[in-house]
Amino acid sequence: MVVLGSYCPGNGTVSQPWTQQGFSPCFYFTLVPTVLLSVCLLLGALQYACYARFGRAMEPKHIPRSCLYHAQVLLSLLLAVQPLGALLWQALAAGPLYGYALLYGCLSAGGWGCALGLLQLEHTRVLAQDRTRGHGTVLLLFWALAFAAENLALVSWRSPLWWWSLGDAPQKVQFSLWVLRYVCTFTLFVLGMKAPGLPHKPYMLLVNEDERDVENRQPLLAGDRGSHSTWKDLGRKLRLLVQYVWPRGSPLLQGLVLFCMTLMGLERVINVFVPIYYKNIVNELTEGTAWHTVAWTICTYVFLKFLQGGGAGSTGFVSNLRTFLWIRVQQFTNRQVQVRLFAHLHGLSLRWHLGRKTGEVLRSVDRGTSSVNSLLSYIIFSIFPTIADIVIGIIYFSSAFSLWFGLIIFVCMSLYLTLTIIITEWRTKYRRDMNSRDNEAKARAVDSLLNFETVKYYNAESYEVNRFNDAILKYQVSEWKVNASLALLNQTQNLIIGLGLLAGSLLCAYFVTEKKFQVGDFVLFGTYIIQLYTPLNWFGTYYRMIQSSFIDMENMFELFNEEQEVKDEVNAGDLRFRSGRIEFENVHFSYMDGREILQDVSFSVMPGQTLALVRTGPLRWDLCGRDWPMAVGTGPYGACPCPIPAPCALPCQSAE
Repeated sequence: MVVLGSYCPGNGTVSQPWTQQGFSPCFYFTLVPTVLLSVCLLLGALQYACYARFGRAMEPKHIPRSCLYHAQVLLSLLLAVQPLGALLWQALAAGPLYGYALLYGCLSAGGWGCALGLLQLEHTRVLAQDRTRGHGTVLLLFWALAFAAENLALVSWRSPLWWWSLGDAPQKVQFSLWVLRYVCTFTLFVLGMKAPGLPHKPYMLLVNEDERDVENRQPLLAGDRGSHSTWKDLGRKLRLLVQYVWPRGSPLLQGLVLFCMTLMGLERVINVFVPIYYKNIVNELTEGTAWHTVAWTICTYVFLKFLQGGGAGSTGFVSNLRTFLWIRVQQFTNRQVQVRLFAHLHGLSLRWHLGRKTGEVLRSVDRGTSSVNSLLSYIIFSIFPTIADIVIGIIYFSSAFSLWFGLIIFVCMSLYLTLTIIITEWRTKYRRDMNSRDNEAKARAVDSLLNFETVKYYNAESYEVNRFNDAILKYQVSEWKVNASLALLNQTQNLIIGLGLLAGSLLCAYFVTEKKFQVGDFVLFGTYIIQLYTPLNWFGTYYRMIQSSFIDMENMFELFNEEQEVKDEVNAGDLRFRSGRIEFENVHFSYMDGREILQDVSFSVMPGQTLALVRTGPLRWDLCGRDWPMAVGTGPYGACPCPIPAPCALPCQSAE
């Protein structure tokens, strides 16, 4: 059985770094992993942000395939697993498991895992403007500090608290682990100077030396739109969404928003008191408390349970009331998004509408507008409350039980959230590809039906059916990848939740058998953890839905990014119309660049006069049709299909 000791052995504390002719093991194994993890997380986050903003994915043919790089990965994995193996060995041994050893194992595994992630990042991505070669400063600094820390242990050569005497089996095991760490960190430091996993030349030089198809103008660093993160341009997306959350100009809806936020905070408080009252009921029943006291506690518990609801809290009175009141806010948001997008589409030029794909545009508008409400609901009423419940749970168990329970919950939740985000980010490319295939299939179907008459003229029914069938098959291949990766994510989440629940339950049961806790405490822990895990089990779904909403909104944002070709000038005045007269002077007109239809056309139409336009000479009537006079005449004031030269605008402005 695992025996949990204090944080430091004996009467030692972390505040005593030097004792008995050497460093205190408690101080050393607290300081080293903390420094390494802090360096890797803080500086690594900055490096990751730089690579995400300014970096590009390297082409596969330029990524080195080196055995030494695989050795780097293997050594990093070994150093990440080694402290966990040491913890397992100490747990199986007869001696007590001290707190500093547990902290060292967790932080060391996290630090080396972070370093492994940076190693993979530098292996697959590159800064486009980087003219140097070799690993980044963060990894080199991390490996140097890790190797220096192992050398620092030699200072305590004469201390009896360390393993240098090799007097018993535990000291021999600790010495063997130190030798393993020393060799691995030294090897990583040496290999880091060589950088076998990076190109042998600066990446841009390799690209410039590579033979390119100049005729097709292949870019040097093609953007990988299919694999970029959904959180790219997150600030711009959130700025577009925030304006729809707060209903400006409607005090009633603003009051509803504030009241819904208050109800959400009330739910967090109720989630804490429900397990506490359940614990009180168990303790009062086991201790033989008076009936009226037990009855009052039960009534209070049932009332709180009525407010909270069952399971995830989605059916409770407070949650249902909040959902009911949020309907008006949701309708306001949906209406604002649809109206703004509809007005924006009407503001685009005729050129854009003539070249549009009707099916794809309608599909993008439908999915984009519906995803806005889903995104706001998931973030405000699912993600934020779940994270708040986790923080409250860690604080409560650390203060009411012990730091061990807070540490278990923290580690379990951190692993759960981290792996959920990593795997979901990895799945994004499959979801995006599935959306693209879906748009393609719907566009083919709608465009084919809109051109039904043309299809019939050319007897192309079987051809159109085969094209649609091919599009559906490609969509189903992408759909299978999405569902398969989802199954992998669910299994990973279930494994983490099960291990965390097992560790916490065993520890709580141990304290109950030692008479340190009551039976009600075990019931409280189980109830609270299951209550905490239930919405957490939905966290992956919420995160996936948020990602799906962002992906669905990407095409809608692309529509918002379409610029209007014809805009009124800043100080443009109203048209002063007194008497009808149309005058064209030296007009040049084309529906698209490079295909000019009218060249230097001039004529006047007086009030009551009839003018006939006849095809002669260079006037290509077969290309321009009979609608160009209206398009040219109304262009400066409406949606013009093409840029109209200034000579056309002058006589129109002088119309009387």
